[in-house]
Amino acid sequence: MFSSISRRAVAALAIFSVLFGAGCTKGPDAATVAASQPKTLTIWAVNDDMDVYGKILTDYQTAHPHVTIEYRKFRLEDYEEKLVNAMAEDRGPDVFMIHNTWVGKYMPRITPMPAATKMVYKFSSGGMTNKTETLELRNEKSVTLRELRDQFPDVVAKDMVRRINTAKPYTQPVYEDKVFGLPMSVDTLALYVNKDMLNAAGIPTVPDTWDRFQATVSRLVKVDENGKITQAGAALGTARNIDRAVDIVSVLMMQNGTQMVSDDGNPTFAMMPEALSATRQDLPSVQALGFYLDFANPQKEIYTWNKDMPNSLDAFVEGRLAYFFGYAYDLPLIKARAPKLNLTIAKLPQIQGNPTVNFANYWAWTVSKKSKNSDIAWNLINYMAKAENEKLYVDAAKRPAAHKSLIEAQLEDEQLAVFASQILTAQSWYRGADPEAAEEALLQLVETAPNLEADMLLHELTLTQQKVQQTMIAQ
Repeated sequence: MFSSISRRAVAALAIFSVLFGAGCTKGPDAATVAASQPKTLTIWAVNDDMDVYGKILTDYQTAHPHVTIEYRKFRLEDYEEKLVNAMAEDRGPDVFMIHNTWVGKYMPRITPMPAATKMVYKFSSGGMTNKTETLELRNEKSVTLRELRDQFPDVVAKDMVRRINTAKPYTQPVYEDKVFGLPMSVDTLALYVNKDMLNAAGIPTVPDTWDRFQATVSRLVKVDENGKITQAGAALGTARNIDRAVDIVSVLMMQNGTQMVSDDGNPTFAMMPEALSATRQDLPSVQALGFYLDFANPQKEIYTWNKDMPNSLDAFVEGRLAYFFGYAYDLPLIKARAPKLNLTIAKLPQIQGNPTVNFANYWAWTVSKKSKNSDIAWNLINYMAKAENEKLYVDAAKRPAAHKSLIEAQLEDEQLAVFASQILTAQSWYRGADPEAAEEALLQLVETAPNLEADMLLHELTLTQQKVQQTMIAQ
């Protein structure tokens, strides 16, 4: 009887003979043979079915037949709980998705992208009767930091690059910038509009500034005999019944000149930016928050929303809301729930005279620190994120592109043009190791602020900044 070691040796010899022919005088080296052994990569994704990646993954496996890919899609509501539990039990994926605000949270669980990866390619030569297959181990360069900054919107490098200590334990620290994820799409916050409501109110064009936006809102509000709002102009001013309320408040602050975080990632939104200190007395973040809250203030002319209203997306698809702030990912759901809605999508309003600022919301692919195949995993992500492969994905999934080279073509796409047009001016902000706690602190601020005088509002804003600071745990 053969021992288990002998059986493995015989099996390896059989594979070697098939690949290279019994008469070959020179085969691949030991490193190439080892790298060519069968590997399985598990991929965990949110929302997208595997078919939108179908050709990309098929072509990759054709070039690397020793790699088997297992793809699992999860609902957003279930994804993170299952991911964290699986990682804790060492049964997590090799490749998984993180939201752009999760980088700080998942850094300890991620293997940063290496400068290069080693990958085996299989080649065939000869005819049908003397076909020979050979293997080649290549050292393939990953996306460099310069390429990331040149080829992707600025927000991607700001979100996905982190400076870490790469020195070995007990040696002098060496700090380097490393990439922690690559996206294949970057979504932006835009304005969904019920055209029938604007037509009925005699509003010929969608407002492109917040001043014009304010001027139209009161014309779109309808109330019943008891003063209850039956048709809202815009979903603004509250916390819990507005989709992505934190994103809306954040972008209003940023458009008004607020610096949400310092260069080292610490929150600064309760502070006066140095560039504005000579020209402003009121904090730009306080001004922006007050602007937002006025839409839910019954004493204001623009009163249009309150905490008793339904969820903003529900109100929009039910024909009870004229303006809804949402992302490209909302469009399929809106069309499915309200197929006859006379809908248009417009750019996010801006503050006239100020620099254009939009808001980014996206997912990126990354690699688990516990992956036994991290080189292959990062090689796959680099392959997926190539412009030509990203195009296959965004065309199939109907998503805004991440590569700058693909944006211009999407400007002609009726469904994606608005979202794509905002990508280059889109920003985000670092929310530390606990982004959910940071968001909750801002939601609580929105809920508390309407009952506060000006001095107490500033105090509450400072407390909120301190709460967010607590999420900035050193990685």
